[in-house]
Amino acid sequence: MPYKSNEELPEKVKNNLPKGAQTIFLKAYNNAEKQYKDPKKRRNKQTPNEEVSSKVAWSAVKKKYKKEKDKWVKIKE
Repeated sequence: MPYKSNEELPEKVKNNLPKGAQTIFLKAYNNAEKQYKDPKKRRNKQTPNEEVSSKVAWSAVKKKYKKEKDKWVKIKE
């Protein structure tokens, strides 16, 4: 199920990521959900779409943010 706004994101995401990272997560998740809706497009066809989309979204977040101690901070470019 795609997310319409950051407020709809899972608690784990909302409670840990800054707003910018939440937006990255939302966009990447929604895009992956659409892209991998067909199980034939997934590496492991048995993996649920929600799990695949979540992994893609976290990967996108980690390209721009990193966790320092207990806090996610933007990576300096």
